[in-house]
Amino acid sequence: MSPLPAAPLPAPSVPARRLTARPFPARRLLARPEVGALVAAVVIFGFFLAVAPAFRSAGSFASVLYQSSTIGIVAVAVGMLMIGGEFDLSAGVITTTAGLVNSLFCWYLGVNLWAGAVLSLAFCLLVGFVNGYLVTRTGIPSFLITLGTFFVLQGANLGVTKLVTGSVSSADISAMGGFSALRRIFAGSVPIGGVTLWTTVPYWLLFVVISAWTLRRTRIGNWIYAVGGAPASARAAGVPVERTTIGLFMTVSFLGWFVGMHLLYRFDTLQAGNGVGNEFLYIIAAVVGGTLLTGGFGNALGVAVGAFIFGMTSLGIVYAGWDPNWFRAFLGVMLLLAVLVNLAARRVGSR
Repeated sequence: MSPLPAAPLPAPSVPARRLTARPFPARRLLARPEVGALVAAVVIFGFFLAVAPAFRSAGSFASVLYQSSTIGIVAVAVGMLMIGGEFDLSAGVITTTAGLVNSLFCWYLGVNLWAGAVLSLAFCLLVGFVNGYLVTRTGIPSFLITLGTFFVLQGANLGVTKLVTGSVSSADISAMGGFSALRRIFAGSVPIGGVTLWTTVPYWLLFVVISAWTLRRTRIGNWIYAVGGAPASARAAGVPVERTTIGLFMTVSFLGWFVGMHLLYRFDTLQAGNGVGNEFLYIIAAVVGGTLLTGGFGNALGVAVGAFIFGMTSLGIVYAGWDPNWFRAFLGVMLLLAVLVNLAARRVGSR
């Protein structure tokens, strides 16, 4: 009788960790808000290096950083507000309002400019508080609330300036008390290797770092994402939705005041009609940087990259010798492409 066949040896057990499916690193990378903006920034930077010889100098790059910072500072707060699910269409005009309140108050009463700066800050914070309060208490969309604020501030800028000075521009304040110190703070510059670096650039980077840390490392950052993603669920979980929303609107007003101080103390005077339309540039910077219009998604780095793309494009077209009238058309195309790229990246990352 032939021997029975030997029983097959049991297959070696496979550790559970090897059976667990993991997302590909590329997909995890695509799910980050700033990836599409970083790719676009590299492509645009290389393009202008190739077609615009004037773009290659250190001075031109410093100018790009300055242009980016004047948009990027307010865009930091606008991006956080959009992550929280709201809009502020008064963000552009309030920069001019901030400078005019400081200038007109001090020039008309003959007081020190420091007093006007403090009064201007208080006024801007009040505007942000009123915007947030009305949005949270009435339930009216922030688009409509801040659109009304936009028209009120725009009309007041023109009307009050014409009433006080007899023209649509503020008076020259360069000889008034406190001007030199305030200029050093808000509109200073540092020569580095023959290139002038405006202090708005390090201020911009500082605000980006603070925003990134707040969104990623603090309870307030969790509240902002929760309020923008699912406000009803956030309220049920104990998130202070009203306080968070009002705080975001006041942050936009604060950084709008900061840029308004820079503009006033760099140019000594302001045109009352300035700032109109900049609110869309802030929103474009945030959207190009990966922030969703529906809220709950985005980060500070992406908004900063979006502002840098704006700076490169606005000056790169000039350095290339092209008609600058095409700039707005380019912004519109860039906005549409950014929305499509972000949507595709999120779909791939979500798989």
